[in-house]
Amino acid sequence: MMQLHDFEKSVLDGDIEAIHAFIDRAEQAEEYDFLYDAATVLIDYGFIGQADHIYEGLLKLMPNEAQLKIDRAGTLLELGEEDEALLLLTDISPDDEEYVQALMALADYYQMIGMAEAAMQKVKEALSLSPYEPIIRFAYAELLLDAGRYLEAATGYKELHDEGHNEIAGTNILHRLAETYSAGAAYEEALPYYEALLKKEVSPDALFGAAFAYYQSGHLERAIGLLDQLAEIDPDYFSAYMLAGQVQAQLGNDQKAYEWFLSGIKRDEFDKELRLSAAKSALKLGMPNEAEMHLKESLALDPEYLEALITLASLYNEREQDEELLQLLEDVDADQFDIPLIDAFKAYALERQEQFDDAYVSYSKAYAKMTDDPSFLDRYIRFLLEEGKRQEAIEVINELLKHGEHEEWTVFLEMLNDEEV
Repeated sequence: MMQLHDFEKSVLDGDIEAIHAFIDRAEQAEEYDFLYDAATVLIDYGFIGQADHIYEGLLKLMPNEAQLKIDRAGTLLELGEEDEALLLLTDISPDDEEYVQALMALADYYQMIGMAEAAMQKVKEALSLSPYEPIIRFAYAELLLDAGRYLEAATGYKELHDEGHNEIAGTNILHRLAETYSAGAAYEEALPYYEALLKKEVSPDALFGAAFAYYQSGHLERAIGLLDQLAEIDPDYFSAYMLAGQVQAQLGNDQKAYEWFLSGIKRDEFDKELRLSAAKSALKLGMPNEAEMHLKESLALDPEYLEALITLASLYNEREQDEELLQLLEDVDADQFDIPLIDAFKAYALERQEQFDDAYVSYSKAYAKMTDDPSFLDRYIRFLLEEGKRQEAIEVINELLKHGEHEEWTVFLEMLNDEEV
């Protein structure tokens, strides 16, 4: 009788000739149990084609063996032979003992190709036939989670956990419960599960998930404590730096927030969002030069990162760095991005540069979409009056007065009416 451990050694060595020799001898000796086990070994080590060859041969000998159909369907799916795999799975009869297993294999396939409803139907059918089987109930909860039905999914996971199932299909049920409540924005409900999870095992993902849930629940000090712990055990957990900076900013610790963002940038120099956040913290701390540097770096990573672009444009406008502002916005089409503030910034810079005709064009374009911005309207009115466009200014004043009392312009209109009388 052939020894499986000898075969496995050949597989580990990658000795293709020896593998084929083993298979040929087993086929000639009709050692079908060995061949079946050998196929499992081949799959474990990634030799899918060779495993499929074995299943194909066994099926020719035992064409009605449902388990072989399921096993070969799995290798065929791995090899991209989907149609042939589906024929095998759908050929399994409801009377076969392996029918539920076939349903689950079909569900996995449908989920893989994005046919969520078809996958759900197969799992529901399997559940109706085996309502107490943990792996099927777990699969159903997974599909509910993917579908965004968080409360139903959490109920399923909780039932499994309460029954003593700590792990299914390599998934920690306690962790999945916590993640599911968080995904459904039920952060307070997630916290006890995160805490229970951390008592059993401290992992980076659990620490981050718990910190995020605490942050969303308003427990900021606990959140930052967990993030400090996370950064200590896994300094390359990049998402922690952004969240920690946000937490510190919420706590009013702008300097600490800035330091977290800087630490994150050192760890992940290609994160444009960290640089934007660092820039905003620098502005709060009264460091416009540092903010400008971070914003430029963010835009260097992504020239179309609009939030960074608008923030830098706002900084240039505030500091009246008009040449830099116009250069920054030179190739930006406000209509393309539907951001009228770009035209407003252009108008302000051009006005300061005394390029009044061009400024008027930019003001007009911005006005078409900024009639709900009192600050812009006020500035536009003054520009129009300076340019002698009184009638247009009156129209904009009337638009401005729709947004509340503006005594200066109300008085101005009254004076105009008195003049006409």
